[in-house]
Amino acid sequence: MTSCRTLVSLLLSGGIAFASAAHAAGITVHDARNRDVTVDDFARTVSIGGAITEILYALGLESRLVGVDTTSLYPAAALHDKPNVGYMRQISAEGVLGLNPTLILAIQGSGPRETMDILETAKVPLVLVPETFSEEGLIEKIKLVGHAMGVDARAECLSAAVGADLAQLRALRAKVTKPVRVMFVMSLQNGRAMVAGHKTAADEIIQLAGAANAVDDYDGYKIIGDEAIVAAKPDVVLSIERGKESLQADAVYTHPGFALTPVAANKSFITMDGLYLLGFGPRTAAAARDLSVKLYPALAAGGAFTSALSTANCRQ
Repeated sequence: MTSCRTLVSLLLSGGIAFASAAHAAGITVHDARNRDVTVDDFARTVSIGGAITEILYALGLESRLVGVDTTSLYPAAALHDKPNVGYMRQISAEGVLGLNPTLILAIQGSGPRETMDILETAKVPLVLVPETFSEEGLIEKIKLVGHAMGVDARAECLSAAVGADLAQLRALRAKVTKPVRVMFVMSLQNGRAMVAGHKTAADEIIQLAGAANAVDDYDGYKIIGDEAIVAAKPDVVLSIERGKESLQADAVYTHPGFALTPVAANKSFITMDGLYLLGFGPRTAAAARDLSVKLYPALAAGGAFTSALSTANCRQ
């Protein structure tokens, strides 16, 4: 009996040693810094970026999360249940490292630079997740996050569901015969509009919805004057809901620049949830579909958007 127990003990200890060795071998992730990062332990993960958090929940990995940032608004349980490490562009290194993470997943563009430098030199793997505003970039984001967390099969499942939703969106977009000109306005500062050009989430979501960005002569965000607004000839102004700071329709319609455009004449102002519209997470195809129907009401007659994401189970 004693020898049997000894054998079982040896087998168990050997199995544990084998599992530990396999775990210690690590997972290699090629991140947005063009670096290979080795992840040995993802049991205590900090997520910086709303899209990353949304992906982790969709993959059923919320139990591994020990902290999230303030842009992690979906699902609501994230900020309710997890410690908040602050806004993604104003992260405190002490706040992140104080949670004793074994892995930090941060969206490209997180900061400030000083904080990211400290996190990079810490003994905790930091994976900077690429932020490429495109269909391909969204799929790759999901796969990279899943790979970093050791759940490639779940990530393939989620990627397939999101890919199916994007295919439905392409079919819907093909029905648009005359794209409307949309101007995304982040804010009005002292009467001047902060608007989105190319290479922004706003620009890509406008295109995914089958519309054209009315701003086509620069990249990123820029404050423009009345003459530039009139010259752009926007048909619609698009903005995001930001609580008390949300842009209001009346402020747009009475603005000296927009008053001389079809926006004011047609009372064409759309506002949507910020993370949903610009987050480029799993729900992006649905957000683009919702925007498309707002821009082209006739498309709603084509039937409901049956999201593959809503029926897929990629959590196990």
